[in-house]
Amino acid sequence: MPYISQNARTRLAQGGAPETPGELNYLVTRLLDGYLERKGPLSYASLNEAIGVLECAKLELYRRLAAPYEDRKRLETGDVYRQV
Repeated sequence: MPYISQNARTRLAQGGAPETPGELNYLVTRLLDGYLERKGPLSYASLNEAIGVLECAKLELYRRLAAPYEDRKRLETGDVYRQV
């Protein structure tokens, strides 16, 4: 959960960069909360939109950064799968 200290919240609100996973989670949560609030009364559609954005961002992060990183490490250290 994105529960961080009041000092960290103030620092982030003033434009500070997140320094921990919790702070990053907090910022993402605040963005989503603001988006949902601006959409009006909470609805399945707005929740679905927000969750879809998170899923697409996750998939793009994996596709662009995590998968190539894992491929490099596999070449450096050897494959774990014997069937490939």
